[in-house]
Amino acid sequence: MELRHLRYFVAVAEEGSLTLAAEKRLHTAQPSLSRQIRDLEYEVGVPLMNRSVHGIELTPAGKVFLDHARLALAQAEAAVEAARRVAKPLKPVFAVGFLSGQEVNWLAKTTCILADELRNIAMTISSEHSPDLAQLLATGKLDIALMRAEPNWPELSYITVAREPFVVIMPSDHRLAAHASVDVRELDGELFIGGSNIAGPMRAAIENYLAANGLNIEPAHRVHNLTMAMSLIASTRAVALLPAYAENFLPWSVTSRPLTGEAPTIDLVIGYNRTNTSPTLALFLSRVDQLSP
Repeated sequence: MELRHLRYFVAVAEEGSLTLAAEKRLHTAQPSLSRQIRDLEYEVGVPLMNRSVHGIELTPAGKVFLDHARLALAQAEAAVEAARRVAKPLKPVFAVGFLSGQEVNWLAKTTCILADELRNIAMTISSEHSPDLAQLLATGKLDIALMRAEPNWPELSYITVAREPFVVIMPSDHRLAAHASVDVRELDGELFIGGSNIAGPMRAAIENYLAANGLNIEPAHRVHNLTMAMSLIASTRAVALLPAYAENFLPWSVTSRPLTGEAPTIDLVIGYNRTNTSPTLALFLSRVDQLSP
C-alpha cells in the first residue's frame, strides 16, 4: 500500500464520484483511478466503496478506513514539513491562519502578542475556511489558527477566545430593516440562506437555534463563505443568520439587525497541534489571554 493509494481514496470519498475526483482533484484518467481504488481494496481485503449510477458511497469498512487514511496522510505531510524546517534553519517561521474575514478583527491583536519576537521570526498569514485550517494545523503548515473547532482532528486542541452572536443579514430595504431588532419567527416564510456542510459548526448552530424556536426553514441556497452569502442576499432578496463579524463586510445594499432576545452564539477558537514543539507557539499560548476583548 502506497501513500498515493490513500490520497486517491480520500479524494474519491470526499468528492463522492470517481469522475469528479479524477478531473478536479487528481488530474488523472478515471479508468486509471478506478484501477488504483481496486488495487487498494485488494490490498485491504474488503470492499471500501459501493459504486452506482448515483456515485460512490462508502461501506462501513470504508468509513472507518477514511478516518485512518486522513490521519496517515496528515502524519506523512507533518513529517515532510518538519524535515524541511530542520533543513532550512534560518529564521523560524510562525505560520498563522484566520477563518476568512476574521483577520480584520484579530490580526492586529495577534501580531501585538508577538511584537517583541517579530525581529527573530518570519510570521506568515493565511486566510482559509475552517476545515482547511484544521488540515493545515494537522500537517504542520500552520502553528495557530483563529477558526471554528473542527471535529475529526484528535491531534488539535482549541482555546475559546470569543463567543460571537448571530445577527440577521438582509437587503437594506427589506421590511425587517425598519425594526431595531428582529424576532427570529419573522424569518418564517422568507427566502433563507443557510450554511453548507463546509461551514459545519455554523450550520449546526443555526439549525439548532431555529429548531429551538419551533421553526423548520429549508434554505433556498447554502453557502460556505461571506462573499457568496452577501451576493445571494443582495441578488435574491433573501435573509440569513450569520456571526456578527460578517458586519465588517456589508455592502451598501445589505444591512444587519440583532436578534430579539438571547441570540445564539458560535465560538471562535485558537486551534493548534498538540505535537507542535515551536517555542514561539508556547510563548503565544502563554499570552493568549491577551486576545480576549
